[in-house]
Amino acid sequence: MENGRMVRADLVTGAVLLALAVAVTAGAWNMDRLEIRRIHPLSAPGLTPGLLGIALGVASFFLIAQSIKSGGLAGWRDRERRPLQPAIRLAVAFALCLGYALGLVGRMPFWLATAGFVTTFIVAFEWTDDGNRVTRIAWAAAIGIAAGLGISYVFSDLFLVRLP
Repeated sequence: MENGRMVRADLVTGAVLLALAVAVTAGAWNMDRLEIRRIHPLSAPGLTPGLLGIALGVASFFLIAQSIKSGGLAGWRDRERRPLQPAIRLAVAFALCLGYALGLVGRMPFWLATAGFVTTFIVAFEWTDDGNRVTRIAWAAAIGIAAGLGISYVFSDLFLVRLP
């Protein structure tokens, strides 16, 4: 039954991501082209979001197709009652994201805020009672630091975005 639940979750996720892809692509298409300022078409502000929206749409289409192929449209009536745990996980994720956006960003270097957020997110959602906790926390910290530095480099040096 768990597999059927995951297939239905993939179908719903694919539909939500497809709607997001359409909205992002439409928003990118409606952005100013800046032709009046004789700016090269490849540097138009909507180009990157448009390409990302198209890529997200293609990926969500494949997710929907795979879900339907695996029987994602069947079994909606005989759903089991879900436990409270997914709601708690959603609340924790929401709280972490709010803490990152409202509490960390702008109050410390961006790479450090991002590293702390990624590390905390990994520890919160990958915490189990089995295995070596010190090793898990060390791996989470290493991934967090790499993500913080990598994201900071990509946005500030490659995309030329001024970070807080």
